[in-house]
Amino acid sequence: MTALEFSELRYGLFVHFGLYSLLARGEWVMNREQIPPEEMRKLAPRFTARVFDADAVCRLAVEGGMKYIVFTTMHHEGFRLYDTALSDFNAVRTCGRDLVAEIVASARKHGLKTGLYHSLNNWFDSPDAVAALEDPRDYAKFIANTFARLAELVKKFDPVDILWYDGWWPFNSEQWQALRMNEEMRQIQPHLLFNGRNGLPGDFGTPEQHLSAPVPWRPWEACVTLNDHWGFHAGDDNWKSPLEIVKMLLTVGANRGNLLLNIGPRGDGSIPEESVRIIRRVGQWLREGGREAVESCDPMPMSPGLPGPGERGDWDPQARFTASGNVLYISLLYRPGEVYTLTGLQNKVLAVTSGETGALPFTQTGGKVVISLPEGLRERFVPVLRVVCDAPPAVLRTGGMRTPAVPHPRYDPVAPDIIY
Repeated sequence: MTALEFSELRYGLFVHFGLYSLLARGEWVMNREQIPPEEMRKLAPRFTARVFDADAVCRLAVEGGMKYIVFTTMHHEGFRLYDTALSDFNAVRTCGRDLVAEIVASARKHGLKTGLYHSLNNWFDSPDAVAALEDPRDYAKFIANTFARLAELVKKFDPVDILWYDGWWPFNSEQWQALRMNEEMRQIQPHLLFNGRNGLPGDFGTPEQHLSAPVPWRPWEACVTLNDHWGFHAGDDNWKSPLEIVKMLLTVGANRGNLLLNIGPRGDGSIPEESVRIIRRVGQWLREGGREAVESCDPMPMSPGLPGPGERGDWDPQARFTASGNVLYISLLYRPGEVYTLTGLQNKVLAVTSGETGALPFTQTGGKVVISLPEGLRERFVPVLRVVCDAPPAVLRTGGMRTPAVPHPRYDPVAPDIIY
């Protein structure tokens, strides 16, 4: 898989699971509460992963319309979820299971591309990153241990598609010896893709908790939590709605990126019911026409000021616009009325359809298109209208009731405080 092919996957499942899941206070609990390594070691025998089911995790990804999975092999607390000769602080020692091997095997069975998350930082092992920062001798040991851990992981799980670095505090790329790191990992698996979290840009960008495409564009993936934590937190019920996830998919699709959506299983390995419900609902939307609206998107740039070169996008209070070739996709975010009215279209409409509903009646007067929506379509969750045009579609409107006949800003003559 090339980086460009990766950027077309569009949607993946991130899974944060580890010893911290037992404490149910998020993935940074060891650091934030300053829990000593010896206390974490005492906690480890309770990690049984009793109901963790790799096949259920991967089936959920497939049901959700996802095409890849990234699994935490070791988070910052240093607890390995795989069989390792380098530490007895691992899941095989506590529950007799190599959870990473189970995930990799299931992902292959279900046709999912596979990424291994691995933290470079490590709060458990000695010397740790703090000691490495303070003492050159500890630094040499720490870096050697990190390289050994990565090499063991990449040799053990061959092939996978992505090595997803994290936890690069406190070093830059030179201090992490990141060029050598990537080269040595690629000597083991030449096809590996790397994210940009060992200090180098990597094969793709990884904006966290926001959907900002790199400028200039390159392959990218937004990693986002489904509530407010990566690891399981018993008190966090601030779930994003299916509509919020759909909006994010439309945003990353319009900017030719991916959404890596996270779940945090409980300490016993069970997946919170809300996570399952939300992911399945979005998967249903993708199957019912949403996938076409978020995949293979062409750029539809827009600026609120003076129109720029190639500008052909716009915003709408009821919908999101994406396009591919001569087709404009209109994803209706809120329950529409009997008609949807599109204005500012610079093209002739040849046909309007929507999934299983088929052809929809419409009228066009200049740039105004009125589309009739049958009741069954109006009741759907985010119905997608497929508008076939005579050329690549452009929707150009302004803040006025008609388009001025002189040069003008689209909406705001100065830089605005909002994002359209």
